[in-house]
Amino acid sequence: MRIHNLYCDEHGESHFRDIEVEWETKRNASMLSRPIPAREIVFRRTSGDYETAFHPASRRQFIINLDGGVQITASDGEVRVIGPGEVLLVEDTSGKGHISTSISAKMRHSVFVRLE
Repeated sequence: MRIHNLYCDEHGESHFRDIEVEWETKRNASMLSRPIPAREIVFRRTSGDYETAFHPASRRQFIINLDGGVQITASDGEVRVIGPGEVLLVEDTSGKGHISTSISAKMRHSVFVRLE
């Protein structure tokens, strides 16, 4: 299982990398990862006609798209489309940040799992 990770380097540039979930425990027909402590969960509804300027993430958090998608542009120029069911871990809380752009012209529902 892949998680998109957006992070900031020591020069303030944001970059993408992929994180693979490490499976730790087998329970019946399931594999479980190690627990990740979380602070709170926020449900979000975003209009389908937005584009933000470069901005850093407000906090470390997982963003899980339930429907719709979003295009994220890192400050190094890499562009990724995060689709329905995909997970993004944003950690670019300083530096130039990223651009978020609607891609489907429809409302998007997501879940933010705040880590800090």
